[in-house]
Amino acid sequence: MANGNAAETAATESRSAGGALEPASLDAPARSLVVLSARHVSYRVGDKLLLDDVSLDLRAGSVHALIGPNGAGKSTLLKVLAGDVRPTAGELTLLGRPLRSYGKRELALLRAVMPQDAVLSLPFTAEEVVAMGRYPHRGRRGAGGRQQPAARNHETVIRESMQATESAHLRERLYPTLSGGEQARVTLARVLAQETPLVFLDEPTASLDPRHQHLVMRLARDVARAGGTVLAVLHDMNLASLYADDVVLMSGGRVRAHGSPAEVLRRELLEEVFQARFHVAQHPLLPRPLVLSLPHDA
Repeated sequence: MANGNAAETAATESRSAGGALEPASLDAPARSLVVLSARHVSYRVGDKLLLDDVSLDLRAGSVHALIGPNGAGKSTLLKVLAGDVRPTAGELTLLGRPLRSYGKRELALLRAVMPQDAVLSLPFTAEEVVAMGRYPHRGRRGAGGRQQPAARNHETVIRESMQATESAHLRERLYPTLSGGEQARVTLARVLAQETPLVFLDEPTASLDPRHQHLVMRLARDVARAGGTVLAVLHDMNLASLYADDVVLMSGGRVRAHGSPAEVLRRELLEEVFQARFHVAQHPLLPRPLVLSLPHDA
């Protein structure tokens, strides 16, 4: 996982290659580092505007939660920020450089992506899937074309990543035979094994039981605490409340609100955006909002 100056360290390396609820333990200058910046980003497919003038900063040492109704543009924004989709308009910068200027290998050393649907029908074992996360670190070359050794032993990273996601016992199982929740944990282990300072998680808790939902979000906090940056698309607003440093609320391809959980998770705003009824109260045990979804006729 990333460490204190992970973003800047990984950026240098890539160029040569061509406590769940606690805030991240970084000093103020480190936490103020903008890792990824989007300015007036739009994305259009045909006559459909999926993202409309989105501006957003992702900072080191932070977990950013992206919430909103179906079709709000959350997954599209994640793909654009990850560099998988090029925006129709606007500017994206990663560590001060235009995102489009990074090669695939450079980008793979800086950001890892857990997609919403990890489709893999080939008979790879779970361990082989996790090992794919180490690919960008293999055979790296530095000045003069000399091969650089990986910072950490590949097998050690793979083992630790599977242990962290409670998927080590699945290592010899074929990935397509795993349950949805098991596949999600193996995919997350692959993301952790990639050891990047920037992590994108698209609905990482959707197929998980409550225990593993909290496990995933604790791991996201661990990445942030070590100096990394996490953007997670979430439908569970209480997970966003408990684990995120800030929350981005989207609607109709636009950022409707962006701030702390207390600033964004307000009843009137949520009811307007989601067209549903909510009750928002103070969590009885923790200093965070608690969001309750209500029946329409309640």
